[in-house]
Amino acid sequence: MLKGILGRKVGMTQIFDETGRAIPVTVIQAGPCCVLQLKTVERDGYEAVQLGYQDKPRRLARRSERGHVAKIGGKNSSDRPKADCEPQRVVREFRGSVEGCEVGQKLGVEVLEDVLSVDVVGVSKGRGFAGVMKRHNFSGQRATHGVKKVHRHAGGTGCSASPSRLFKGRRMGGQYGAARITSRNLKVVRVDAENGLLLVKGAVPGPNGGVLVVRETNTLG
Repeated sequence: MLKGILGRKVGMTQIFDETGRAIPVTVIQAGPCCVLQLKTVERDGYEAVQLGYQDKPRRLARRSERGHVAKIGGKNSSDRPKADCEPQRVVREFRGSVEGCEVGQKLGVEVLEDVLSVDVVGVSKGRGFAGVMKRHNFSGQRATHGVKKVHRHAGGTGCSASPSRLFKGRRMGGQYGAARITSRNLKVVRVDAENGLLLVKGAVPGPNGGVLVVRETNTLG
């Protein structure tokens, strides 16, 4: 059975265990998700379950998006079974066995009830173009003799006449954040199936309201 789901980050808070110890948790609104497609080795070369999250108004959806979830006719229409649901805003695949899943099936946070830890994938907050002190934690140049208006600069980066170039990977200022981040092995603290909430210990990437992929931790990886 699939051990993963899509959701949105609600925010962070803290709860208390039976001993009174405070536990920092991130609240995730997980699901409901619709199974849009099942990938098989015979047809696609690999096994995966494709999930969709959050309905998208038909007037905003492209024809390809509408045809992916429901039959709309045409000579090029696929013979795959359709989920017969609304177009979805977020579509992601979970690699692994498709056993126990059917196209059109609705999945909620209860799929993670017996899971002890999860990996959470999201896009980190974008911080724009940042200098080396903010982006790479450089200490900057000294604020004493001989340093004039370059206190936060990187300093020298070049090589000598040989090789007369910079090596790839040199840490410099540049785009910071807005990257795909995976937080691994986060403990599942609570699963609230009634309200569709998942509480995991610690922080997860992205802003409040950001889309997240939550899947069972691969202990072998």
